[in-house]
Amino acid sequence: MFFRQRAAENATLSYYFGCTGIGRSVAVDVVAGDEDWFLAEAARVGVPISYVIDTHVHADHCSGGRELARRAGAPCCLHESNKARVSFDFTPLADGQRLDAGNVLVDVLHTPGHTPDSICLLVRDLRRGDEPWFVVTGDTLFVGAVGRPDLAGREREMAALLHDSLHSKLLTLPDELEIFPGHQAGSACGVGLSGKPSSTLGFEKRWNPALAMDKARFVADLTADIQAPPAGMDEILRFNLGQVG
Repeated sequence: MFFRQRAAENATLSYYFGCTGIGRSVAVDVVAGDEDWFLAEAARVGVPISYVIDTHVHADHCSGGRELARRAGAPCCLHESNKARVSFDFTPLADGQRLDAGNVLVDVLHTPGHTPDSICLLVRDLRRGDEPWFVVTGDTLFVGAVGRPDLAGREREMAALLHDSLHSKLLTLPDELEIFPGHQAGSACGVGLSGKPSSTLGFEKRWNPALAMDKARFVADLTADIQAPPAGMDEILRFNLGQVG
């Protein structure tokens, strides 16, 4: 298995990983303007891009997912809840769905809360064994923090959903599992993010304050002091929904 983490603009973290033996790969949360980097990496490792996935419709940066998918001849993937929302064709992903990338298997976890369509990607490398190796957590779980719940409106409802997603989908996974989030310090998509670009679930359970809160305190804490929305959010959303550009 090969694995690349790319630090992009707006403190966004993107990912490219896959199987060189069978020749399949996955690009996650591509930022517009970074398409050439992903294509160059694919050429360098000699593996075509099999899936291009956005963990949710982003509100803080323009996605390069559609453009990369077009140029790579790969499906552009979003959670299925976006079917009536976006204005372009995409491959819908469902909770529990498994994507085959050769010896790399990717299980889709629907984790609403930051946004209704948020997903995490649980990754196995069959060359190492059948146990999951890491999870790409998007904007659901960061190092030291969790995603903000207000960008889709209904912040108390979304915060409660986020608490449920964390405790039913992520925190039940093994403590040794590595987590790779969608942002690091400097992002507007959460409060208190670490500058460290990865962690483990066990470390986060021990040190991430949001994960130790009951639901009532979690909702109150996340909605007590709402930040200003990301700069240019409305225009970015229109682009990412396919309504412009």
